[in-house]
Amino acid sequence: MNEIVRQRIGATLLAAILLGIGVMAALDEIVFHQLLAWHHFVEIDNSALALASDGVLHTLELVMLVVGGALMLRLHETGQHAGGFRGAGFLLGMGGFQLFDGIVDHKILGLHQVRYVDNLLIYDLGWNAAGLLLLAIGYWLLRRARRGAASSQR
Repeated sequence: MNEIVRQRIGATLLAAILLGIGVMAALDEIVFHQLLAWHHFVEIDNSALALASDGVLHTLELVMLVVGGALMLRLHETGQHAGGFRGAGFLLGMGGFQLFDGIVDHKILGLHQVRYVDNLLIYDLGWNAAGLLLLAIGYWLLRRARRGAASSQR
């Protein structure tokens, strides 16, 4: 695979991963923070600060969506996107965010839990399983796209 093709693939994956992270963060915030009110980004006794932490998450999510969208739009405008890699990157970004949130934010840093109930295990397993499933599908799509790109270079 030549260097130009690698650059197109890398740029497409980066843009799609950023979009995937932004969309999953938005889904998390909308569904779990706002509609279900299960948690804030940072659970603390001060409700104003807890709500402000959701605002920080929302800001970061919007940055990911704007930057990823701008990069993808530029790739499309210049004909530089690597079509088979968009879906793979998007799902890798979504799954990566979900798993990072489930392991790092929930367990290592203890910023919040999925839901505040007596038995967290089912929620933790479901949350992390969803992230793993998205990552697995994204990885499968990535492998398929790489095979397609390699065969088209011959």
